[in-house]
Amino acid sequence: MITPLDEQAFYQGLFFLTERDPDLAHILETLGPPPMWQRDPGFATLVHIILEQQVSLASAQAAFNRLVAAVNPLTPTNLLILNDAQLKTIGFSRQKTAYVRYLALAILERRLDLDALSTLDDEAARAELIKLKGIGLWTADIYLLMALRRPDVWPRGDLALILALQKVKKLPNRPTSSEIEVFSAAWQPWRAVAARLLWHFYLS
Repeated sequence: MITPLDEQAFYQGLFFLTERDPDLAHILETLGPPPMWQRDPGFATLVHIILEQQVSLASAQAAFNRLVAAVNPLTPTNLLILNDAQLKTIGFSRQKTAYVRYLALAILERRLDLDALSTLDDEAARAELIKLKGIGLWTADIYLLMALRRPDVWPRGDLALILALQKVKKLPNRPTSSEIEVFSAAWQPWRAVAARLLWHFYLS
């Protein structure tokens, strides 16, 4: 079982990264430490991350707030009470409506055990999540990073991280997947802490 990131480990990771990478050290010196950015594991958080797919964090948060106001507590059973028209009013696209319904059913039918993910290593936990329609690598990685607080997860394809990396490393173009692999390899086993530093830079 992997020990989740706590405050002590977080600062250990920051120290490691700033010793290893002067560009990350500069972010820390200029902006101070990033927030831990963690969420409670479970169904509600996974629904929230699905809402965040390919939209702004602000619009996803607004839709999530409307959902929680309509359905409290937010459980698989309670979500399935809402019809498609209600979910559309809340802010779900037709595609995301299908995704969250599929997720709710997978949990109720015991095809997905979210509690058991904490006992699995990163690859196995990711593999369990991406079996579900609507959960790709980015969604799975954000869940592992924020909800399971895994220390070495790098959310592949995250646009904010790509743009931050381009600026921090003074690259003429957006880095390719293979270039990102090279940069992030140097940050192991603290890639999730590096991601938080780069998000911190991006948001500033």
